[in-house]
Amino acid sequence: MNIKNNYNHTIYASYVGYITQAVVNNFVPLLFITFSRQFGLSLDKIALITTVNFAVQLAVDFISAKFIDKIGYRPAVILAHILSAAGLAGLSVLPTGMKNSYAGILICVVLYAVGGGLLEVLISPIVEACPTEKKEAAMSLLHSFYCWGHVGVVVISTLFFRFAGIGHWRIMAALWAAIPLINVFYFSLVPLYSITQDKEPIPVKKLFANKLFWLFMLLMVCAGASEQAMSQWASAFAESALGVSKTVGDLAGPCTFAVLMGTARVLYGKFSEKLALRKAMMLCALLCIVSYLIASLTKSPAAGLVGCGICGFSVGIFWPGTFSLAASEIKGAGTAMFAFMALAGDLGCSSGPTLVGFVSEAAGDNLKAGLLAAIVFPVLIVIGSLASKRKKAEN
Repeated sequence: MNIKNNYNHTIYASYVGYITQAVVNNFVPLLFITFSRQFGLSLDKIALITTVNFAVQLAVDFISAKFIDKIGYRPAVILAHILSAAGLAGLSVLPTGMKNSYAGILICVVLYAVGGGLLEVLISPIVEACPTEKKEAAMSLLHSFYCWGHVGVVVISTLFFRFAGIGHWRIMAALWAAIPLINVFYFSLVPLYSITQDKEPIPVKKLFANKLFWLFMLLMVCAGASEQAMSQWASAFAESALGVSKTVGDLAGPCTFAVLMGTARVLYGKFSEKLALRKAMMLCALLCIVSYLIASLTKSPAAGLVGCGICGFSVGIFWPGTFSLAASEIKGAGTAMFAFMALAGDLGCSSGPTLVGFVSEAAGDNLKAGLLAAIVFPVLIVIGSLASKRKKAEN
């Protein structure tokens, strides 16, 4: 069976799509210190790079709910990859080719952020629409590729900078741009299916009137917050726990977190038939609560690092699991539901680390106090999962 008739190729292309999103979100942060030194950028300008990236992605999440179903998956997903490639490749040229280097960086960030936002909205419904039997397993495995992409970006880029020199970062940017560029051609060939199966999707107004939808939105906010509240502080945790350099700290902290998160998604994909998804999410939420307690209350730095790793494993199925539950229990919602849920997830990704930062500062720069406050997110996942189960039974 050739590529045009084999939905397995659709799933493989989607895996590469999530790797692309991992590159978009995690490559440039590795260059923050380099940008600061080479272009004389202040820390507030550096921080704005991340703000612009996620603000644009949030805007794309919101806007795409109205037009994705109208223009179709294929044109939108191809455009997403083209913009991602253009933004990454542009880093090799625009910052040094323009008078205002910072403006050149931001142009590239906006380009790949639009691409990344579209990918976040599109890839999950594309896989959900494929004629697979184990939908939950397919979704969990799909999202594991974001984790493997994150690990790959950090490890490969770190090794490249170590042996080729950080001064050649433009080459690395161009090499990463090749991934979405190649996937443009792959997605132009694979078969794509409609999640509403040629039926008119539920109107957004009717979707908003569904109480179950809002419970899933809450779960998405808490999923993103539970994940990023720990992930964003993992490097600092690793450095304080092991007393190592930032390079080793990045590998021991964020990479360990991402590896264990990806492992959880692969394991659930393998054993999904033996454990109900909602029950698995509640068990993982309880484990997440334990991980935050270990990280925030222990006096042992090494135990704090273990708590960080456990957290990575525990949050693994929150995001893909919520997508799968919503798709199975709100029939005919269309891409709009995935777009709004991606928006909710991104809000969580922003609010989780922000809460940790604010509470830590209020407690006298006590990071453990901030992490203890973040325990509210997995607690809400337990409550929200129970409430959605009752609501489903009522319906």
